[in-house]
Amino acid sequence: MQSETDLETTLLGPVLPNRACGDCTACCTILTVDTPDFQKPPGIPCVHLGAQGCSVHAERPHICRTWFCAWRRVARLPDAARPDRSGILVSLDFVREPRNCFEGVSIMVRMEPGSDAITNGMAATILDALCDQLIPVWFSDGSKKMLMHPDNEVAALVLSAGPAPGHLKEEVAAWRNRYSAFATKG
Repeated sequence: MQSETDLETTLLGPVLPNRACGDCTACCTILTVDTPDFQKPPGIPCVHLGAQGCSVHAERPHICRTWFCAWRRVARLPDAARPDRSGILVSLDFVREPRNCFEGVSIMVRMEPGSDAITNGMAATILDALCDQLIPVWFSDGSKKMLMHPDNEVAALVLSAGPAPGHLKEEVAAWRNRYSAFATKG
């Protein structure tokens, strides 16, 4: 099986050479980290995060040296979508025990607390750039998690395993084929 890093490159693309984190440290607070060499709960700033950024940058844990948000990988995302500018962190999500086939491996769009990304249109810009492939896209505003791609009609058909109407038959079949490995056994 491919490693998560390989899957990130396969699904999101390689790290773009013209994009750097700069002063952005959103991942250092927002994300859960649960690796053998480092653990951090979600929503809590990393113990190594200081006023000037990472205080152990030269010796930071392996996950911090190898993980990159989707803004660093997806050229379709505008420069303004960098997490510290947009108030949104986009990453590939891996759920060990998914509740449905769309949760196993997906793109997660997380809005940071206090972000105005919905009202200023950045959330829509980011979602438009991400919802064009056979990769589920979830959006979280901090209080709830919503499936944004595929749309509700296609998702319901994929989950029900029922027949799809003619205009959706190919799309539903493609989603079912790709995500059947994550189908929950009832």
